[in-house]
Amino acid sequence: MPDRRSQRLAALVDSLTTAHLDGLLITSLPNIRYLTGFSGTNALLFVSARDACLVTDFRYQTQVHAEVGDLARIVVESQSLWSGLWQHLAQATHVEVAGFESANLVHRDFQRLVEAGARPRWRATMDLVEALRERKDSDEVALIRAAAAIATSALEATLPSIHAGMTELEVAGVLEKSLRDAGSEAFPFPSIVASGPRSALPHARSSSREMATGEFLLMDFGAAFGGYCADVTRTVVIGTASDEQRAVYQVVRQANELAAAEVRAGLRGREADALARDYIERCGYGEGFGHGLGHGLGIEVHEAPRLARTADGLLSSGAVVTIEPGIYRPGWGGVRIEDDVHLAASGPELLTQFTHELLELT
Repeated sequence: MPDRRSQRLAALVDSLTTAHLDGLLITSLPNIRYLTGFSGTNALLFVSARDACLVTDFRYQTQVHAEVGDLARIVVESQSLWSGLWQHLAQATHVEVAGFESANLVHRDFQRLVEAGARPRWRATMDLVEALRERKDSDEVALIRAAAAIATSALEATLPSIHAGMTELEVAGVLEKSLRDAGSEAFPFPSIVASGPRSALPHARSSSREMATGEFLLMDFGAAFGGYCADVTRTVVIGTASDEQRAVYQVVRQANELAAAEVRAGLRGREADALARDYIERCGYGEGFGHGLGHGLGIEVHEAPRLARTADGLLSSGAVVTIEPGIYRPGWGGVRIEDDVHLAASGPELLTQFTHELLELT
């Protein structure tokens, strides 16, 4: 794949110029990976119009050179990363005003900036790198598509093993082994396996509960490939579905398919959310759909944009978003169907290829 890191750094420098900043301190590890390719767990990155400096520790002295190369000046600091940063800034006399990522800096480190001295003057910023990350290039979309294929392949391999009497944790174990077998580099979040009444908990934790015949089983899980994530949810029935289960499932399925077909770049997040919500409300289940329709997907499993009733931001061309309507009834159960959709210039592109039919596991 072509190396787009220099283009990303150049785009960030343009954003700094617009924001009247001479540089930006980046502490978010996903942002550092996006800009430089470095995947370690301890780093600081400072970007200005003249150069980029990445500071990390001894554990990554081989990895950082392999991943970053000559894109940035690399400092392997034997003590505090902040010592390496101060040394770099002491030489960067062109930096008078610098930004920091206010959403990613803990108060202890903010105090370091406050106490650092007169130069540079620090200014809080929001989402300068995240705004760039929202628009996926073709290589990023290909990685998310590959992660989605891993996720759906793992689900297909898992379903034949599921039966009444298994615990949710046992199902999660089978699913997560299948994810690894299919090539997932990591689990982007703890897999949600929720059965029976617990399927009405949108973010349930997998538990030791034994599944019974006639119950919903909701599985929400992710895969990672090349540093990018997929996020998939499917709901099945253990045994034979009741008429009521079929009716609720059909409403969620239709809401998912309507939204996935109509979501577009240029819509506001609340307008995208309404594509599914309005249909669910017309069917009489509006009170059961309490969360947003979806979120952006990329290096992180939750990133910009938001698709929710309160989201006013515009959806960017190239973004990848989840479409995950659900209906939940406490004490009875819930249904969610989640797919990943690329907002291509030509229209929405479904990245998760797996049936929407209500599967009955017998």
